[in-house]
Amino acid sequence: MRINKSVILIAALLTSACGYHLRGAYDLPKGMKTIFLQGGSPTLREQLKTVLSSSSGQLVTSPDKADIVLRVSKDEIERRVLSLSERGRSNDIELAGHLEFEVIDPKNGVLVEREPIDFRREYFNDQQDVIAKDNEETVIRKEMYQQVVRTMINRSRAALEAKGK
Repeated sequence: MRINKSVILIAALLTSACGYHLRGAYDLPKGMKTIFLQGGSPTLREQLKTVLSSSSGQLVTSPDKADIVLRVSKDEIERRVLSLSERGRSNDIELAGHLEFEVIDPKNGVLVEREPIDFRREYFNDQQDVIAKDNEETVIRKEMYQQVVRTMINRSRAALEAKGK
C-alpha cells in the first residue's frame, strides 16, 4: 500500500516537472493574456474563447483592453461531395476551410503580417444515420477551428518572442 502511494507521488512530481499540461491549455506569454478578435466566424470566436479560458487568458470585447488584436479578414468553409452512392447520395464529404489573419500590437504595429491558414477534413457520410452525421459535421468543424486557433496562437507567440529578443 505504501509503495503504491510513493509511485503515484513520484509520477505526479515527474509530470509536473516536465511541463505537462492538459491538451488545449497554453502557457501564454505576458503579451498574450488578453486578446481581441476582429472578424471571424462564431465558431472561431467560441473556440478561441475556450482555449484562452483554459490557458488563463481572456477574449476581450474592445481592442483598447487587449494585449494583441487578431484581425481575421477571411474565414470560409466549403462543403464538397467527394463520392456518390449507387442512389446518387453523398458518401464522402470534404470540409475545406481558408482563413487569413494578422496580429496587431496595442500601438497598431503589425506583429504578424497577413497569413493564410488552409485546413481540411474528410468524413464518411452514412446514409442510414443522417441525424448523427449532421452532429458529426458540427463536431468536425469545431475540431478544425481548434486547430486553427492553436496555429494562430503559436504564430502570435513566436512573433512576440522574436520582438522581445
